[in-house]
Amino acid sequence: MGKYAHLTQSIAFKLFLVITLVQTVILGLLTIATIRVQESNLMENVMQSAGRVSDLIARSTRHSMMLNRKEDVHEIIASLGTQPGIDGIRIYNKAGEVIFGTTAADLHTSVNKNAEACVICHSSGGLQNPHPQFPILSRIFSNPGGERVLGLITPIANEQQCAEAACHAHPESKTILGVLDVKMSLGAVDGHLAESKNQLLLLSAATVLLIGVVSGGFIWLVVRRPVKKLMAGMELVSEGHLDQRLESRSRDELGQLAAAFNTMTEELTRARAENTAWSETLEAKVRQKTADLEKVHLQMVRVEKMASLGNLASSVAHELNNPLEGILTFARLLIKRIKKTSLPPEELVSYCDDLKLVGDEALRCGNIVKNLLLFARQGGAAFQPVHLKTIVDRCVLLVNHHAEMHGVRLESKAGGEDLTECDPNQIQQVLIALMVNAIEAITGAGQTGGTLSVSIEPSGPSMVIRVADNGPGMTDEVKAHIFEPFFTTKSEGKGVGLGLAIAYGIIDRHRGTIEVESAPGQGTVFTITLPAQQPEDVPLPGPRTAYEGVHA
Repeated sequence: MGKYAHLTQSIAFKLFLVITLVQTVILGLLTIATIRVQESNLMENVMQSAGRVSDLIARSTRHSMMLNRKEDVHEIIASLGTQPGIDGIRIYNKAGEVIFGTTAADLHTSVNKNAEACVICHSSGGLQNPHPQFPILSRIFSNPGGERVLGLITPIANEQQCAEAACHAHPESKTILGVLDVKMSLGAVDGHLAESKNQLLLLSAATVLLIGVVSGGFIWLVVRRPVKKLMAGMELVSEGHLDQRLESRSRDELGQLAAAFNTMTEELTRARAENTAWSETLEAKVRQKTADLEKVHLQMVRVEKMASLGNLASSVAHELNNPLEGILTFARLLIKRIKKTSLPPEELVSYCDDLKLVGDEALRCGNIVKNLLLFARQGGAAFQPVHLKTIVDRCVLLVNHHAEMHGVRLESKAGGEDLTECDPNQIQQVLIALMVNAIEAITGAGQTGGTLSVSIEPSGPSMVIRVADNGPGMTDEVKAHIFEPFFTTKSEGKGVGLGLAIAYGIIDRHRGTIEVESAPGQGTVFTITLPAQQPEDVPLPGPRTAYEGVHA
């Protein structure tokens, strides 16, 4: 039921219903008008034919009546009364008495002027003559069998010849001597009208049915199917299927609508692709910016931590330097005094060894204080244009012996222009610290056949130095604290954890970055990025170092 209700609510059904109703009404009115016109024309032809028949009877009996031959008149009327379509012929005298007729029972009877066949002519309205060209009066009435009958009344005039004839006794003053009444059956005419009416109605119904089928098929093909396809396409588009397209072969409004639909889906597809790409790009940018912000945040935290530790280290170094110097001095002084005493040799050696240990430890503490002061120092860089390959070659030369002793092979390579504005001594300090740490890491893991490589390559306005080894690598926890002061993975007494912290400070003063990539068992790569030219706000000190003149 819902399916048919949906069909009756469609625009195609409404259009079909309107077309069917309009053409039914128009054809119905046209059929009614055609039937009426046909009936009017047929009755007019019948009236004309009936008038001619009545005139023919009048003319056929005129001569015999002029000669007063009643037998001839009876014979003529009887003969004509047998013709098809004639229901009866009678002649009345002026008194209304039937003097001639086709039915013997009607002879010498008087007509009832109130009968249906006579009341029309004898009513207050008088007689009617619808055909002026024939002096005939007509009326239509029904016979006892219910069949319609056309009655024609033809007045018999008192002609001059008749008034002057010797056989007649009618004075000239009498104009009408009687009437000729001819009755013709309309049964055949009514049957023909009924048959024509049925044929017209049947033809109209067939025409309505044919037009309905044709218009319904036309509406189904031209309206219903395109609209249904358009609705199905819109439903698919509303569900997100933007690849939906409609065929637009015609150039009418529905074809233009299908073309507009295809254009709309293409625009929506393009807009979705742009939105998707923009969303993906935005997500990528958000992730990148988030990573950059985290990186900057970590750098800021590290800088703040390094600054705080630098201030603390500077204060501690200054406070410890004098006492350590006193301890070292008095330890050496006590050794000299003990050697001048007369103590037994065994005790003398024992005391001297103890005091020497105190002095050595004080000296080691002094070196730690010295490194603290170096870490805490925030300036003092002497920038100058230098080829980084020269620095790397010198570092390789200085570390090569240490590497050979531990079975580590050194490699270095440089590509492109490597002229950089930096403090060569400090950059050398950083590279040596990284190289020595790498060699010790490879040796500490018991690895043989280790490799340490140092490479230089330009990257836009910057220079990139990579120090890579195939050592044991580092865990994420170690990488998180690698640049912090006093953090070390070496055994006790072999390091205080200031080398990489000092390296980080040097690279930071050069407006560069130092990053580490490492994983357990996959080696370690330190990446140093230095600007090829320092910003203008960085002063270039006058004094030159041993690297002076080493540039292109």
